[in-house]
Amino acid sequence: MLSKIDKGILYMLLASLSFALMGGAVKMISYLPSVEITLFRNIFGVAIILFALLKNPSNSKGGKPLLLFFRGFIGFLALLAYFYNMANIPLGVATTYNKTSPLFLAFFAWLFFKEEPPKLAILALVFGFLGLVLIAKPVGFSLSKYDILGLFSGIGAAMAYTSIKELKNYYDTREIALSFMLVGTIGPIVLMVISEFFKFDKSVDFLFSQFIIPKGIDWLFIIIIGLFATASQLLMTKSYSITKASIAGTITYTQIIFGVVVGTLLGDIFPDTYTLIGMLLIIFAGLLVTLPKR
Repeated sequence: MLSKIDKGILYMLLASLSFALMGGAVKMISYLPSVEITLFRNIFGVAIILFALLKNPSNSKGGKPLLLFFRGFIGFLALLAYFYNMANIPLGVATTYNKTSPLFLAFFAWLFFKEEPPKLAILALVFGFLGLVLIAKPVGFSLSKYDILGLFSGIGAAMAYTSIKELKNYYDTREIALSFMLVGTIGPIVLMVISEFFKFDKSVDFLFSQFIIPKGIDWLFIIIIGLFATASQLLMTKSYSITKASIAGTITYTQIIFGVVVGTLLGDIFPDTYTLIGMLLIIFAGLLVTLPKR
């Protein structure tokens, strides 16, 4: 019989694998706009959460509509940046950028809630910064669009997670998730409608792209994205519910490993030495802020 901790680790490993497989499916239909893929990914979540709320209505007190919208809006933008990178750069690198969120989360928790960060947080930030430099390899002080979007996917996710700390005192967890899914459904529709009437430079194609009707096998990959995204969220939630957050948070970094493997199998260039060292530094930095205080 597996202990609760062992089950928690297993659930998080499966969640990380599901997330990597979702990323692989995103790469398989990367010729579709990332805005459109984000739309389809969130439609699944909206349907599932609405069903759950209809079956078991919430009795939360509410009272923070603007913060609830902010959580949904910033989470949607971070996901949009993440999906764009997954489609256009090696999956392992896109995942690594996104997994910088715990570093920024520790900073935002200190900034907004005066939470004392772990004693090793400063050291973690140094390692994290060095890791980002090795991955981005900036020429002078310039970063590519993918590097900027990658950083934003981590910062945006951290801001969204920080807002949850306050929102959970006013709303059901499902309502908080629904705010993200609803904005992530309505937002892409608005952006694609605007794109039908105005011409935009390719530099902002991660935001403004015209709708392309999926054909044939595209629908299969869209379904796979929705299923694996949902499975990942459920497995992750289950892991955090039965084991220590520090343990589950540590195991979540296997997403980077699975991302590298899945991406390489789909044709990504295997990370060079500097990129691999950068990934390891970011993983190490994340562990420094994730491991429990003594």
